Amino acid sequence: MSEMLVVVSKVKKMVKDAGFRTGGDYVEALSTKINAMVGASIERVKADGKKKTLGAEDLQ
Repeated sequence: MSEMLVVVSKVKKMVKDAGFRTGGDYVEALSTKINAMVGASIERVKADGKKKTLGAEDLQ
């Protein structure tokens, strides 16, 4: 597992406030998905070669 990319306490609070519980593997899986999304954005911007700043439009 790479570095945790989410604030665990914030995620757990959001889930709890919605009336649910957080499974033991949920936060790690969420961080893994975010890692993949950011990596894909980086690769997309690299391939384009026109900019160095990731924006909302690079999330697909």
